[in-house]
Order: sequence, then C-alpha cells, then structure tokens
Amino acid sequence: MDQPASPLQAVRAGIAHAATIAGRTPGAIELIAVSKTHPAEAILPLLAEGQRVFGENRVQEAEAKWPALREAYPDVVLHLVGQLQSNKAEDAVALFDCIHALDRPSLVTALARAMDKLGRRVPCFVQVNIGAEEQKGGCAIADLPALLAEVRGADIPLAGLMCVPPAGIEAAPFFALLAKLAADNGVSGLSMGMSEDFETAIMLGATHVRVGSALFGARAAA
Repeated sequence: MDQPASPLQAVRAGIAHAATIAGRTPGAIELIAVSKTHPAEAILPLLAEGQRVFGENRVQEAEAKWPALREAYPDVVLHLVGQLQSNKAEDAVALFDCIHALDRPSLVTALARAMDKLGRRVPCFVQVNIGAEEQKGGCAIADLPALLAEVRGADIPLAGLMCVPPAGIEAAPFFALLAKLAADNGVSGLSMGMSEDFETAIMLGATHVRVGSALFGARAAA
C-alpha cells in the first residue's frame, strides 16, 4: 500500500501540475514555505524532506527562531514576506536573503542605507496594493513606476512584484493584473499565490509562491 503523500510532496505535486498545464518548467517556480508563527519543531520535518526556502512575517520572530536552524542547515534561504517597518530595515538586511514587501519611498531609503552599511545587497519585491484596499500595505498601482525608479536608483536588487489579493473573491484577475504590471515595467519576478490559490497563480505567471497552511496546517494566532 502506498504511503500517503506528505504535505510538502502534495504541494510540490500541485506546483508541477499547474506548471505543466501552463507550459512552464516546474523547477522555475520557487516554493516559499511560510513558517510564520510555527515553532522550529514544525519546520524540521520540511527541512528533513529537503525544503530550503522559508518565509517569515516578522524580523523579531525570525531572529529568535532561525539562527539555530541555520547552523544545522546552512543552505537555508530566508524570505521576509510580511510588512517591514523602516526602523527594522537593518535587522532585516542582516537576516533575510529576500524581502517581499518594499512598498514606499521611506523604506527604499532605509533599506538602501542598511545595505550600504552592511555591504549586502538583498533582492526585494515591490508590493503592489493590487485590490486598492485601505487596510493593506502595498504601493498604489498609479505610484508603481515612480517607486520602481527609486528602487533602481538606490541600487536595490529588484526581484519583482508581489501582491496579496483581496480575500473572499476570485484571485485570478488580480494575478493577471500583477503580471501585466510587471511586463509593462520590465520586471520578471512575480511573488503571488498562497495555499488556496497557488496553482492559479502559477498558471498566470507566478515565479514565487508563498505557501503556509497547506504545509503546516492552520497557523497559531499571530
């Protein structure tokens, strides 16, 4: 009798399926296992299965959790997928290998200063407020060209665009819009798609998917 697939195997199979339908190479899509609020004990099984790319929401939580794990698994790549306060920019640059929520000029300034100080250029995704939701972070669509120009001018490596579509409605139109904005602005990376919609995101061009609950189960309260 076949062993049931692990959550990681199931997600990887979903990525491969969506990529195949879209005529893409599954290996071109980066799976970011979003381990926010989950303890090290929950992360170890994924590390044992070979997953090496993880996402955290908060600088302080990552600082507490990841140094010991990285000693054991030095090839881990850590992404900051949550909002970043400008006063935490230096800590983020020191700890993370990629930042997903660059969304305002003041943060461009803070990150550029931190990267200059630490001698480390960390790739960043520019977050777009794709659904024009007041309560969400992200750059307004109309302001995107100017913000991208600031990022490029500050010598911050531009990884691509990122979005979190509005909850409770079909995500595909928002993914398609982000892909169009990326194409219009000469950007290739697309960080979009989470546990419930990553296959749709892949079919619409996602290069990075941020998957949490499908790998770890329901997360604890933040």
